[in-house]
Amino acid sequence: MRTIVDYLTETFPDFSSELKSEIIQYGKLMHLKEGEALMTIGGEFKIIPLIVSGSIKVMREDMDGHELFLYYLKPGQTCALSLNCFMLSLPSEVYAEAEEETTLIALTADRVATWISAYPEWRNFIMGTFQMRFHEMLNTIDGIAFKQLDERLMDFLRDKATIHGTDTINTTHQEIADHLNSTREVISRLLKILEKNGRIELGRNKIRLL
Repeated sequence: MRTIVDYLTETFPDFSSELKSEIIQYGKLMHLKEGEALMTIGGEFKIIPLIVSGSIKVMREDMDGHELFLYYLKPGQTCALSLNCFMLSLPSEVYAEAEEETTLIALTADRVATWISAYPEWRNFIMGTFQMRFHEMLNTIDGIAFKQLDERLMDFLRDKATIHGTDTINTTHQEIADHLNSTREVISRLLKILEKNGRIELGRNKIRLL
């Protein structure tokens, strides 16, 4: 069975031995099944996750329950929004769940704050996380404001395929519609157009990128 030491060595090679020792001391491995929630809207962030395998999808949700996909958390990353909410003592404004079976190192939020001043590599990691998420949020806004829905759909399919390391995606038209804040009828129509244009191949609850 793999340990925190194994995951840290493989996924966070730039962390100093001193920082790794603290993560080993205060961190705890957590395993999430596909679809299991890491954070719900309005919840309190009690841990900061370091993703070491699998992936987490982060989404926004409006008052009517409509979802909008924001980004994935992948191995070697943490959640900037969880850091921000912890530092400002705010409840979560996003919903996060495992896209697939996922393993993470759960860190208590108070320890994470002290490491910012104690370890330069941790401070750089946190600042880099904020910068990366900021750019991803801008890309999401740009997609909504400037891209047609078929372009956003292809971007979503490519991202999902990359996360799973395959060109065949197991999903339903309704799930895609929920993530893109659209309707199943619109998504189904666009998927048929993309298939006609030779960009994808449709199957039963499957989509293959060509």
